[in-house]
Amino acid sequence: MRFRVWDTPFGRPWHCVRHRSAEMGPFGRLGTGISHIRSSASRASSRARDRARRPARKLENRLPSQARLRRAPSELQEVAKVSLTIGIVGLPNVGKSTLFNALTKNDVLAANYPFATIEPNVGVVGVPDPRLDKLAEIFGSQRILPATVDFVDIAGIVRGASEGEGLGNKFLANIRESDAICQVIRAFKDENVVHVDGKVSPKDDIETINTELILADLQSVEKAVPRLTKEARLQKDKVAVLAAVEEAQKILEAGDTLFSRGITAGTETGRLLHELHLLTTKPFLYVFNVDEDELVDEDFKNEQRALVAPAEAIFLNAKIESELIELDDDEALELLQSMGQEEPGLATLGRVGFATLGLQTYLTAGPKEARAWTIKKGATAPEAAGVIHTDFQKGFIKAEIISFEDLVETGSVAEARAKGKARMEGKEYVMQDGDVVEFRFNV
Repeated sequence: MRFRVWDTPFGRPWHCVRHRSAEMGPFGRLGTGISHIRSSASRASSRARDRARRPARKLENRLPSQARLRRAPSELQEVAKVSLTIGIVGLPNVGKSTLFNALTKNDVLAANYPFATIEPNVGVVGVPDPRLDKLAEIFGSQRILPATVDFVDIAGIVRGASEGEGLGNKFLANIRESDAICQVIRAFKDENVVHVDGKVSPKDDIETINTELILADLQSVEKAVPRLTKEARLQKDKVAVLAAVEEAQKILEAGDTLFSRGITAGTETGRLLHELHLLTTKPFLYVFNVDEDELVDEDFKNEQRALVAPAEAIFLNAKIESELIELDDDEALELLQSMGQEEPGLATLGRVGFATLGLQTYLTAGPKEARAWTIKKGATAPEAAGVIHTDFQKGFIKAEIISFEDLVETGSVAEARAKGKARMEGKEYVMQDGDVVEFRFNV
């Protein structure tokens, strides 16, 4: 173990111990635990005598977090992890499973018939972040750990799903568990792949899916209104909830999703509607599975963007994306540039998914790894520390921060410090995307 001393506001030092197995970070050991030791020699010796008399099990029961850290520090739990779950939905045979295969490099059943996906397939996908490559270069990191997105391939939806048609009930249950809805819309033409409605029409497909989601929400709202009307007579806090539900009912009856009208989980109306778990308050994004020539057809793409605004639209060819993952970087870039593209559609999807859910990352790096940690936009430094481990948040003291741009410009942590680019931030600091961080905490 290594000992360091920090000056306290009271002029007396903290004698601190760093856990040997903690990961090396850009400023020393990443998120190292700082255990306060009383400076009085008599107290220290008294504690040592007490510890010797006390069985080890009692020590662990009395000080569970410290005992765990000392016994098995490599087992730090990321108990505050911020996860991003996107449900991939669409009509049958639009390329959902092909897209999922490309996302996860797994071979789920991508059959050419309705309901090839019955149980949702779940895959964890790294979000491309070129900043990690640069950090790994600066710190000589052995591995790179990007932020991740959980993609769920959900059974194809058909007209009548809100009434249980096809696999409608499974579809609705699976989509309720997702944080965002990614609609895969077929725009490619292929006579060998049947369309469930007999024709390729992105506008009609979008209307079909949105209609089923709207009808499902209307059922929930119509059931809730009579109950909330009674409750509002006796409970004042239910008056605002009833008003929000009635507002949502008008929007849904007009044929609009709540998301398209600005009502999401983060808004005041969305919070009032939370107990109903409405589907159309979830953020939407759209993936258009297009033919190769449509990838560079700006008129076509603008027309589709207008259909889904204000949601984001992403254009890709799922088959080409599947081919790209089998190529090395140079060959993949050559293929993309031959189609007028600069990056894979999957890279765009990862970034857009992050933005859609209001997420961002902060960075850590050292000889062992360069890593991106996922947090909500607006998260404070202690909240960000808690993503690594709750002890980091509970005992938070300070965060030493260098922006990614400043670190790259100076070339090292030592140079960043020397040029005044490193700064100490406290509990009120709001994290910025790309902050390179070391947390200091006391447990």
